Amino acid sequence: MKAILLGPDEDGLGDALADEGVEVSHIDTIANRPALEEAGITEADALVLTETEGATVISIAKDLNDDVQVVVYTDETLPDFARGQADLIVDPQLLSAEAVAEELSA
Repeated sequence: MKAILLGPDEDGLGDALADEGVEVSHIDTIANRPALEEAGITEADALVLTETEGATVISIAKDLNDDVQVVVYTDETLPDFARGQADLIVDPQLLSAEAVAEELSA
């Protein structure tokens, strides 16, 4: 499984995914089409956003890879325009990074 992590990783989700055997790419620059392509979005199984600031990238990711699962892992509110495109929205205070990683890698 391959996942792209977009945003800061204060809760350690990237490490938790790697511990589950997931290949993780991290985008820590402005999220745009070239950054997604460089990170391997066309082969990715999941795009994980840890902040809602980059929510506009969800539609670009879905355009490049219809099958990518979009996971939002933050306590921030996802804008309405992006909410319908996210497959899973999780508050880190409700579910640990390890639990999310285990579920995604299953």
